[in-house]
Amino acid sequence: MRAATAPSAHAVDQGKGYPGFCKDATGVTVVVDFQQLGGTTIVRCNPQTTRGTGLDALKGAGFQIAGVQRWGESFVCRVENRPSAAENVPITGRGDYREPCVDTPPAQAYWSYWHASNNCAWDYSQWGVKNRDFIPGGFEGWSFSLNATTQSNPVPRVSAVRPGTESQPCVPREEAKPVTGDPGERQQRPPSGNGQQADGPQPTTGAGEVPAAGPGSGALPPPKPRPSASARPKAQDPSMNVAFTGGENAEDVNAVIERESGAAGWAPWAAGAAVLALCVAGFLMARRRKRAQGV
Repeated sequence: MRAATAPSAHAVDQGKGYPGFCKDATGVTVVVDFQQLGGTTIVRCNPQTTRGTGLDALKGAGFQIAGVQRWGESFVCRVENRPSAAENVPITGRGDYREPCVDTPPAQAYWSYWHASNNCAWDYSQWGVKNRDFIPGGFEGWSFSLNATTQSNPVPRVSAVRPGTESQPCVPREEAKPVTGDPGERQQRPPSGNGQQADGPQPTTGAGEVPAAGPGSGALPPPKPRPSASARPKAQDPSMNVAFTGGENAEDVNAVIERESGAAGWAPWAAGAAVLALCVAGFLMARRRKRAQGV
């Protein structure tokens, strides 16, 4: 079942990053795949040369995001206003679900977070967006997961291969240690195939969310070690990539949200004019009454 397609909000901040793959190994390429939400896949480069988190990579490439009220941007709830508050996201057992971005989105409908070194296969990020550094010259991926399990969670449909480097081997870069030592700050896991959470009972956590049990509870395992280069699978053939865009001709996401909410840029002026008109009408009516009493 596909989610109802809402008005496109593929807006980007054109003052940050640039469309398409990074041109060299100094930046990080960010892929946003809307999957069953509909729309194209957006690929943009954050040319940042200094150390940064996954959140830095996403925002530095120009993507506009929304976190949740409870956890802020530690949990990415919307990317380019998708899923918007006005669209139905048909999760299992509730076809009319709408995402309010108040608390952690359900495991059946959330933005899954991935990463990869150049020419390597995508890895589901064990750590959250604020709790791991991006790989210089590598890729950050965001893929909307709808009614998926651990086995079927969809990887971004754009291969982690910079153009012109297809013949190079997969050489995983050493990742920096997590920004914090909190074992609770890791990405949410979708249910396993039998409907249970993977790796045993776990609190409902998201990309960077701290579970209710609090940090240091020990309920979550340490990050997985990266395999050696020889054991590392290569990325999929880039010829299999879906169509993508840099979003350079997109409408600003704030304008889309304003339009969808029924508001407009002239609304405050119209409201002010209405109040002024009421004041003038009241003044004229008062003058008429005084004149009538004087007569």
